[in-house]
Amino acid sequence: MANKVSVLSGLQWGDEGKGKIVDLLSPEYDIVARYQGGANAGHTIVINGKKHVLHLIPSGIFTQGIICVIGNGTVLDLSALLEEIDLLKIEGIDPENRILISDNAHVIFPYHKIIDVINESEKNKIGTTKRGIGPAYFDKYARRGIRINDFYDETILFEKISNNIEFLKKTFASSAELNSLNADIVFGEAVKIFKNVSRFVSNTQVYLNSQIKNGKSILLEGAQGALLDVDFGTYPYITSSNPTSGGACTGTGIPPNKINDVIGIVKAYTTRVGEGPFPTELFDEAGKKIAQIGNEFGATTGRPRKCGWLDLVALRYACMIDGATELALTKSDVLSDFEYIFACTHYDINGKLTQEFPTNSNVLKTAKPVYKKFLGWKLSLSGISDFNKLDSAFKEYIKFIEDFVEVKIKYISTGPGRDEIIIR
Repeated sequence: MANKVSVLSGLQWGDEGKGKIVDLLSPEYDIVARYQGGANAGHTIVINGKKHVLHLIPSGIFTQGIICVIGNGTVLDLSALLEEIDLLKIEGIDPENRILISDNAHVIFPYHKIIDVINESEKNKIGTTKRGIGPAYFDKYARRGIRINDFYDETILFEKISNNIEFLKKTFASSAELNSLNADIVFGEAVKIFKNVSRFVSNTQVYLNSQIKNGKSILLEGAQGALLDVDFGTYPYITSSNPTSGGACTGTGIPPNKINDVIGIVKAYTTRVGEGPFPTELFDEAGKKIAQIGNEFGATTGRPRKCGWLDLVALRYACMIDGATELALTKSDVLSDFEYIFACTHYDINGKLTQEFPTNSNVLKTAKPVYKKFLGWKLSLSGISDFNKLDSAFKEYIKFIEDFVEVKIKYISTGPGRDEIIIR
């Protein structure tokens, strides 16, 4: 089979189950590359009943022989990365010669996390993870960012760190935490940590493109989801990068004409963490039931996720923006005990029905969901690996989703384990 380059991205507000699907697909590829985000992501993989959560290293690391690349579009918390590498070693996974870090990736420093907390005030609450992701991206575009390759000239590195800290002390003069920062200490700690990960650093854009020429297959792994995209999501309640498939190109250096397909991940219902409009959010017993059965707590922060019925208006929009060629449906097992299932097919905005998704958050806040009612399947999906053995009610739900978004659902997750999957 000819080599292929695929993008895997979330089509909701994140938390769609990307980790499991990357783990499932990894044996079909030689390389898995993460293209944006930072340690705010939490990709969960369950192997032999044990849960593993990755924040920076691509989920393909659990497949033997896979090379995992952290692309230039990510922002790196070096201490978090080192901690993750150490945890993998404890789990018996040897990361040596299997991880590559882009020398163009930007680095998160302690001052970024302080600014994140300052920005996340009650007056300007977005619902970030407070991991310094947004401020690091801000510095990147303000041309104050510090990249991995800056660590190779310690004189320049120290100067950049000093200048950034001095600038921030003036900008946030009332911040005791910022004023207590010492450039020498920040510099010294950063250099020390970098020495422990420097062996993984590479020119990854050259590496990835050369591997494509050599016939290797690559899976590009996104974090967060399309509805959190800085350009196409529910601004300003978004992440600070591009989780959509376009970000896969800018975040790795792989050109668009090398990408063969886009695999979109979607839950059988909808969840959201943090602030921002959520038209199908449930405030009743059904919402509590979904949250309880689905164990809907953030893998990174532990925050409870808001839950709601599947929003097909938003999903069709995300499929369009991402160019999804096939879908993976996750967590459908969570809905197995419901007598009726609902899916939003229209929004009622000021008395007018629409199937267009408004990215203006002020407009989306006024949207009232219009639902189609489905008979629940009331059948455990555990152990089912053949699509034909699914209940007819579940098949009807699947077909309606496919017809509405005009994309085939190829993968159906029937539980959290890596083997609990139906492939059509």
